[in-house]
Amino acid sequence: MEYIYAAMLLYKAGKDITDASVKAVLTAAGVKADDARVKALVAALEGVNIEDAIKKAAMAAPVAAPAAGAAPAASEKKEEKKKEEDSKKADEAAAAGLGALFG
Repeated sequence: MEYIYAAMLLYKAGKDITDASVKAVLTAAGVKADDARVKALVAALEGVNIEDAIKKAAMAAPVAAPAAGAAPAASEKKEEKKKEEDSKKADEAAAAGLGALFG
Protein backbone atom coordinates (compact mmCIF):
# COMPACT_ATOMS: atom_id res chain seq x y z
CA MET A 1 0.00 0.00 0.00
CA GLU A 2 2.86 2.34 0.75
CA TYR A 3 4.00 2.11 -2.84
CA ILE A 4 0.62 3.21 -4.17
CA TYR A 5 0.50 6.05 -1.66
CA ALA A 6 3.93 7.21 -2.78
CA ALA A 7 2.80 7.24 -6.41
CA MET A 8 -0.39 9.12 -5.52
CA LEU A 9 1.59 11.70 -3.56
CA LEU A 10 3.93 12.23 -6.49
CA TYR A 11 0.99 12.54 -8.86
CA LYS A 12 -0.79 15.06 -6.64
CA ALA A 13 2.43 17.09 -6.34
CA GLY A 14 2.74 17.17 -10.13
CA LYS A 15 5.97 15.18 -10.13
CA ASP A 16 6.98 12.38 -12.50
CA ILE A 17 6.42 8.89 -11.14
CA THR A 18 9.81 7.27 -11.65
CA ASP A 19 11.75 4.56 -9.86
CA ALA A 20 13.95 7.13 -8.18
CA SER A 21 11.11 9.41 -7.08
CA VAL A 22 8.98 6.59 -5.65
CA LYS A 23 12.01 5.22 -3.82
CA ALA A 24 12.81 8.70 -2.47
CA VAL A 25 9.28 9.15 -1.11
CA LEU A 26 9.32 5.73 0.53
CA THR A 27 12.74 6.35 2.06
CA ALA A 28 11.62 9.74 3.38
CA ALA A 29 8.65 8.00 5.01
CA GLY A 30 10.94 5.51 6.72
CA VAL A 31 9.98 2.56 4.50
CA LYS A 32 12.68 0.28 3.14
CA ALA A 33 11.92 0.29 -0.60
CA ASP A 34 12.05 -2.98 -2.51
CA ASP A 35 13.51 -2.20 -5.94
CA ALA A 36 11.49 -4.93 -7.68
CA ARG A 37 8.20 -3.63 -6.27
CA VAL A 38 9.11 -0.05 -7.16
CA LYS A 39 9.90 -1.05 -10.76
CA ALA A 40 6.69 -3.10 -11.01
CA LEU A 41 4.61 -0.16 -9.77
CA VAL A 42 6.19 2.32 -12.16
CA ALA A 43 5.76 -0.12 -15.06
CA ALA A 44 2.12 -0.76 -14.12
CA LEU A 45 1.35 2.96 -13.99
CA GLU A 46 3.03 3.69 -17.31
CA GLY A 47 0.36 4.90 -19.72
CA VAL A 48 -2.36 5.02 -17.05
CA ASN A 49 -4.41 8.19 -16.75
CA ILE A 50 -4.42 8.48 -12.97
CA GLU A 51 -7.09 11.20 -12.95
CA ASP A 52 -9.53 8.91 -14.80
CA ALA A 53 -8.67 6.00 -12.49
CA ILE A 54 -9.43 8.16 -9.45
CA LYS A 55 -12.78 9.24 -10.93
CA LYS A 56 -13.73 5.63 -11.72
CA ALA A 57 -12.79 4.55 -8.20
CA ALA A 58 -14.86 7.36 -6.69
CA MET A 59 -17.89 6.35 -8.77
CA ALA A 60 -17.53 2.72 -7.72
CA ALA A 61 -17.38 3.57 -4.01
CA PRO A 62 -19.87 1.60 -1.92
CA VAL A 63 -23.06 3.20 -0.70
CA ALA A 64 -22.84 4.57 2.84
CA ALA A 65 -24.02 2.29 5.62
CA PRO A 66 -27.16 3.17 7.59
CA ALA A 67 -26.77 5.62 10.44
CA ALA A 68 -25.00 4.19 13.46
CA GLY A 69 -27.86 5.18 15.76
CA ALA A 70 -30.41 3.02 13.94
CA ALA A 71 -31.50 0.12 16.14
CA PRO A 72 -31.63 -3.32 14.48
CA ALA A 73 -35.02 -5.00 14.13
CA ALA A 74 -35.92 -7.93 16.40
CA SER A 75 -35.22 -10.49 13.67
CA GLU A 76 -31.79 -8.95 13.10
CA LYS A 77 -31.03 -9.28 16.82
CA LYS A 78 -31.92 -12.97 16.67
CA GLU A 79 -29.71 -13.48 13.64
CA GLU A 80 -26.80 -11.72 15.35
CA LYS A 81 -27.22 -13.87 18.45
CA LYS A 82 -27.31 -17.03 16.31
CA LYS A 83 -24.18 -15.93 14.44
CA GLU A 84 -22.38 -15.36 17.75
CA GLU A 85 -23.35 -18.84 18.95
CA ASP A 86 -22.24 -20.41 15.66
CA SER A 87 -18.97 -18.51 15.91
CA LYS A 88 -18.39 -19.82 19.45
CA LYS A 89 -19.05 -23.40 18.30
CA ALA A 90 -16.62 -22.99 15.40
CA ASP A 91 -13.97 -21.58 17.73
CA GLU A 92 -14.41 -24.50 20.13
CA ALA A 93 -14.14 -27.01 17.27
CA ALA A 94 -10.99 -25.32 16.00
CA ALA A 95 -9.46 -25.35 19.47
CA ALA A 96 -10.23 -29.05 19.83
CA GLY A 97 -8.56 -29.74 16.49
CA LEU A 98 -5.48 -27.79 17.52
CA GLY A 99 -5.33 -29.74 20.75
CA ALA A 100 -5.06 -32.95 18.76
CA LEU A 101 -1.97 -31.63 17.01
CA PHE A 102 -0.11 -31.24 20.28
CA GLY A 103 -1.49 -34.49 21.78
